[in-house]
Amino acid sequence: MSPPTEALLVLADGTTFEGEAVGARPPGGVASGEVVFNTVLSGYQEVITDPSYAGQIITFTYPHIGNYGVTHRDDESRKPFCRGVVVRELARRPSSWRAADELGPWLARHGVPAIAGIDTRRLTRHIREAGAMPAAFGPVNDETILKAAALAERGTDGVDLVREVTTASPYLVPGGARRVVAYDFGIKSSILRLLSEIATVEVVPGDTPAADVLARRPDGVFLSNGPGDPAAVTYAPAIIDGLLGRVPVFGICLGHQLLATALGGATYKLKFGHHGGNHPVRRLATNAVEITSQNHNYAVTEGSVASADVTHVNLNDGVIEGLHCRDVPAFSVQYHPEAGPGPHDARYLFAEFDALMARGTGRG
Repeated sequence: MSPPTEALLVLADGTTFEGEAVGARPPGGVASGEVVFNTVLSGYQEVITDPSYAGQIITFTYPHIGNYGVTHRDDESRKPFCRGVVVRELARRPSSWRAADELGPWLARHGVPAIAGIDTRRLTRHIREAGAMPAAFGPVNDETILKAAALAERGTDGVDLVREVTTASPYLVPGGARRVVAYDFGIKSSILRLLSEIATVEVVPGDTPAADVLARRPDGVFLSNGPGDPAAVTYAPAIIDGLLGRVPVFGICLGHQLLATALGGATYKLKFGHHGGNHPVRRLATNAVEITSQNHNYAVTEGSVASADVTHVNLNDGVIEGLHCRDVPAFSVQYHPEAGPGPHDARYLFAEFDALMARGTGRG
């Protein structure tokens, strides 16, 4: 076995971490993006293949990543869209009957650069204090090259990353008796599996005009998760406005933020975002606490959506986690009720969407 290749991770503020290069070799030897941390203990493949990470470098806080290998059955999209992966220790020998490959070779095959041996505890604490920021890493000995690459990185602010991940053309996912059109802002496979239990789903590009969707006479419209700054997806609010009141609407994550924007609301960037599988959220209607999966860097500004009621609140920091419109059949949540691989506390929301479509199909 050849000796590991030394590598450096450099943040835009100059903070430097030493490690070793794994995964794919980045073009020019340098990978850059906005570095964020995720606290999941398992589900690393689902995280890496979630299109919501486009433009970002994922740091896993759990120290051992790759323990159970990878399998195509756990992919959440056609390919990873993240800019890179940071881990403390990359498992060399996966132990699972489901494993079809090791994580390291899988990353290399999909063109995802990674760096291992990083003190991810120190890195996470730094991001919590300083906030998510651009970074660069690679097998480069010159720290100034990586620092310059980090400073040149735009991050996610003001960047329409939906166009990078959305489908190029509509496609059908067979399923239940109802008909749902799903806007692909970066949709996950787990969402499509749960939607297909209640409806046959037609997935359309994120910029599909409202008139084209209404012409399909759907029972409901779904607004998917996706990456980046909702304010940069400038075409989406007008599209959603053309759907509201005409057909029931359900949004998740970025879909939640875009629905709020269409209703006149505002969004803002969180200091280091919510990325993990154990965020407590209070469901205000029942006062029950749900453990949720989350992945977003932006949130809806409190009090900015006058025509909707807040339905869910994050217990860690009070961020709005759900909205229900008073005047039109539409609702949304900030977190991920589909949550592959879990938790599953909030899967009832898909049944609520089914019930909303039963009360008002939007036909005609």
